Amino acid sequence: MIRSNLLDALFWIFAFLGVAATLLSVKRGRRFLEYVERRVLRPVERGELEWPRTALIVPVKGSEPGLARHLLSLASQDYPLFELVVVCADPSDPALGVARGALGSRCRIVVAGESPADTGEKIHNLIAAVQAVGDRAEVLAFADSDGEVEPGWLRKLVAPLIDPQLGATTAFRWHIPENGGFWPLMRAVWDSSIAGIMDTKDKSFAWGGGMALRRRVFESAGVLRYWRGAVSDDYRLADAVRAAGLGIRFVPEAMVETPGQCTGREFLAWTVRQLTITRVYSFRMWLGGCISHIVYCAAQALCLTQVALGSPLIGLGALLLIVLPGMAKGGTRAYVCALVFPQRESWLDRYGWAYFWMTPLATWIWLYAFLRSGMTRCISWRGRTYELISENTTREVGRA
Repeated sequence: MIRSNLLDALFWIFAFLGVAATLLSVKRGRRFLEYVERRVLRPVERGELEWPRTALIVPVKGSEPGLARHLLSLASQDYPLFELVVVCADPSDPALGVARGALGSRCRIVVAGESPADTGEKIHNLIAAVQAVGDRAEVLAFADSDGEVEPGWLRKLVAPLIDPQLGATTAFRWHIPENGGFWPLMRAVWDSSIAGIMDTKDKSFAWGGGMALRRRVFESAGVLRYWRGAVSDDYRLADAVRAAGLGIRFVPEAMVETPGQCTGREFLAWTVRQLTITRVYSFRMWLGGCISHIVYCAAQALCLTQVALGSPLIGLGALLLIVLPGMAKGGTRAYVCALVFPQRESWLDRYGWAYFWMTPLATWIWLYAFLRSGMTRCISWRGRTYELISENTTREVGRA
């Protein structure tokens, strides 16, 4: 009897918290949707004059699938004055051969050399590229090698920097697995929820696969100082910009399409790596998300317990109140995808259902990734393993 009363009390407490969390999440999702609609459907036009000279820097490592196509999309930007800088640590890396073969003289190659053991290889490459560019560029833009963009992408990313209150702009990735598949679609659903928490009031975090800032801000904010000893280029750049009292604007119209497939093991390892980085570099964000998912998943489990204990109407009713709004919110991400990537209409016709139906399982994968990331400070990235001791202290501990 005491056990049953305790379960009932826990059920009502967590059911209330779960419903409240769901309603807050839906409200935030609605705000995000309205922001995307406003920026994509009613863009602010900028004149053709005075586009700042820009260096577009992309680090590469290894001959990953689609690399030539991705680099070509970056080299084909409809932007008046820009230089594409491809940077890699190893001069014999096959990625440089792909870049030279696909782009020829349309890019500048920078070889960064061996990275120190106390700094992530990607950051080491970015520092070398920025130093190689020197003062020739007024704007520094950064992209990843696994994304594909439209010709107007760089203009969209750079245009808001005309606002003197802004320190940086940022896009985000959107996974679009061409051939579907359970785990690739699950990755698309899981990751799209991160886009949904991007701030709409110039207080967003930055994403390294698509961000830009003026060179003078880069220098005055001391980004190089923040980068040294770190693995996360984007979190540390965001810290530097915020410390300088400047905003970071999310630019959904510059979202980056990320194709590609993955296995279940690759996807789960990737989720843990993402959240391990977040725990070290943005602990408050990580803690808030962890607590929310513990509450949310515990509420669902207790609802099912009520069903098993003979209260199906109460248990299932509460479960639907918790789960259905989240599924509906997930469904709106298919609409967001259609707004940002109108050329992907046929893909959405085939796989858009995933954003609604796979959302409940994605929630439990979030819980798994949060719990696993709370147990480690080590991540593996492209053949190297790092121990993230603190936000400015890193130690390389192994290589594949």
